[in-house]
Amino acid sequence: MLTGRSILVTGGTGSFGKKFIATILERYPEIERIVVYSRDELKQYEMAQWLSPESYPQLRFFIGDVRDKDRLSRAMEGIDTVIHAAALKHVPVCEYNPFEAVKTNIIGAQNVIEAAIDRGITRVVALSTDKAAAPINLYGATKLASDKMFVAANNFRGARDMRFSVVRYGNVMGSRGSVIPFFLDKRASGVLPITDPQMTRFNISLEDGVELVLHALKNMWGGEIYVPKIPSYRITDVAEAVAPECRTEIVGIRPGEKLHEEMITETDAIMTVEMADKFVILPSIALWDVDEFCRTFSATRCEPGFRYNSGSNTEWLGVSELRDLIREHVDPAFDA
Repeated sequence: MLTGRSILVTGGTGSFGKKFIATILERYPEIERIVVYSRDELKQYEMAQWLSPESYPQLRFFIGDVRDKDRLSRAMEGIDTVIHAAALKHVPVCEYNPFEAVKTNIIGAQNVIEAAIDRGITRVVALSTDKAAAPINLYGATKLASDKMFVAANNFRGARDMRFSVVRYGNVMGSRGSVIPFFLDKRASGVLPITDPQMTRFNISLEDGVELVLHALKNMWGGEIYVPKIPSYRITDVAEAVAPECRTEIVGIRPGEKLHEEMITETDAIMTVEMADKFVILPSIALWDVDEFCRTFSATRCEPGFRYNSGSNTEWLGVSELRDLIREHVDPAFDA
């Protein structure tokens, strides 16, 4: 699928970016070029020690910020595929620095769209978050705006052969700042801080996140928001899985935090179809024949009133399953 193509990944030194790029280099050795676009020179230096240009001559490192449209446009020269993973994503940081989040997550998204159109990019996939569904914090609100912008970009691409789509999923197991590495760090203290014992979250591995993006690249018609069917976990089960010997301390929900996360709201469900392993939220402004889309991908429309919520999910991870996943995706030496 990607043989001979050139890809740019914004936020390429983040958790997703590194996993995606390593997967592409392994799976598609005949790829023409893959550009790591990010603003942190230290992370690029460290990544280059791991994926050296000598071993992977198709790899390029490009310092730049999505806030800088001119730099983005320069980086996209000769590129045909863009994966937009750059974002300010930590909820408390975005709450404290709201316009910084707007500049990166909203204005940066528009810069990616405009640079992609100017450069004739054929495929653009943007990463979203469960917090973009019915957002109550600034991070979620900026990502909802970003999602809307990438979907709407299909309306003004003109006669160009290009498509914009979005993938949306929940907490990535083991990513920087997520709960499992946090609990692992706190384990030595003997106390794990828990926001609320009823809290639930969706869970996905980096590998599955990469596969969802690759599915979108292969199958996108333009304007879809892809939502995978993934399990939920209870925060109390995560604490038990990580450190059963520790006591827990209830510290209360942080500003902008939900008790349960949603990826598809009841209102979104009106324009959502279901497949075997994922949902697809369709563009609200018709871009193509929905019935034909459903026939092509064996999809069916969701029932009225459907919602996809981590607290009412039908698939759950228990303590033993969480421990297995921690060993597989976070720390092979983990022992509880």
